[in-house]
Amino acid sequence: MSMQRYEIKPKHFQHLNSKLLYISTSKYQGDWKSIPHSHHFTELFYVVSGKGTFLLDGQIFFIGINDLIIVPPNIEHTEQSLDASPLEYIVLGIEGITFFNTELSSSRIICNYSKKTELLNILNLIMEEVHHEPLGYTLVCQHLLDILLIQIIRCQKLVPASIGTAKMTRECGQVKQYLDSNYADNISLDSLAAFTHMNKYYLAHAFTKYTGLSPISYLNTKRLQVSRELLESTDHSIAEIATSIGFSSQSYFSQVFKKATGMTPNSYRKLKNREHKHAEQKKEEHNQSRLHKIKD
Repeated sequence: MSMQRYEIKPKHFQHLNSKLLYISTSKYQGDWKSIPHSHHFTELFYVVSGKGTFLLDGQIFFIGINDLIIVPPNIEHTEQSLDASPLEYIVLGIEGITFFNTELSSSRIICNYSKKTELLNILNLIMEEVHHEPLGYTLVCQHLLDILLIQIIRCQKLVPASIGTAKMTRECGQVKQYLDSNYADNISLDSLAAFTHMNKYYLAHAFTKYTGLSPISYLNTKRLQVSRELLESTDHSIAEIATSIGFSSQSYFSQVFKKATGMTPNSYRKLKNREHKHAEQKKEEHNQSRLHKIKD
């Protein structure tokens, strides 16, 4: 009789401390508008079929079948499908863990994942468990998730980092999301503290450490970003724009805008109008030049 026996040796591997929040499947059918957003947790985005682009932390990547994107917590992202080849994908929401690489930032995209068969099998098993909810399915899904994450860590040589105890990161991420979505409201440090149930002085310190800006400075930066878009793309008055983005008065808006850009809102609008007219003129001249060349 032949027999082989292997002892299970303890290895120094950090417990993943991950928690599966959800799994979803989607197929683009032209009925969903791509809007940048962020979460306080990590997302795994796996392309089953189709082609498109993926916006991740200000960078645009082309994606296709078998691509796996790891979206870290609090990073703005969104996908854009090609109409000719609609994206179909599976997304996992995972709390308590993020990933780092010694050569890249935590915002990383992984293309053409080499162990695609194993990955898709595990994802399908999780989907099956969640769909039918048999006895102990949550425990099974959690174990399947751990296996999946270890496979990804091995294949891509990633370093897992637990964020389960990073309460500050989660709370600041929620504050950032709130400011991004509600910048037009009357927001103060006191109202933010009430929203988060945090001491306002701790909130100010934590958020500044998290973003590099105080909550109110971040809020004004967001408002100014929207105001520049409105000044360039609409004919709304300065007063209307100031009100629509949450400033208490036109004069305060103009003061903050000038301090940030070095010019008044009206001067900025005139400058952008001139630049736009100049660009249109150049475009027209180019088109006329091409037309003359065709005639000649």
